[in-house]
Amino acid sequence: MHRLAFLCLLPLLAANGSAPLVFDVEIEGMRNHRGQIHVCLTRNPSHFPDCREDPEAFRQSVAAASHHVQFTGFQPGTYALTVLHDENSNGRMDKVVGRPKEGIGLFSKSDRAFRGP
Repeated sequence: MHRLAFLCLLPLLAANGSAPLVFDVEIEGMRNHRGQIHVCLTRNPSHFPDCREDPEAFRQSVAAASHHVQFTGFQPGTYALTVLHDENSNGRMDKVVGRPKEGIGLFSKSDRAFRGP
C-alpha cells in the first residue's frame, strides 16, 4: 500500500463573513502521475472513508498531474477527507488481500479505515 502525503489548508472565511468557505487540498508523494485523483469530504462518520453513498458529500476528481483540489460553498463543521490516486482510472480503489493497491490518504480524528471507528 502506498499512502499519499497531503496538506490540507483549513477552511477560510472572509472577514465580512459573506464569502463562501474555501478548502484547499495539495497532494504530494504520489509514485506516478497516471490516472485520476478522487477527493471526498464528508461530515457523516458512517460514510468514511468511502463517501460515494453520502448525498451530502463534496467530491472532486482531477488529473493526477494537477496535485491540487479546491472545495467551495460548504458550511463550517467537522469533515473527514479521503484522497485516492486512481492510477488506472477505473473509478474505484483496487485492493490486494483487502489492502489498497493504489495510493490513498485519509484525514480524520481516527484511522477508521484500518482500525475501526
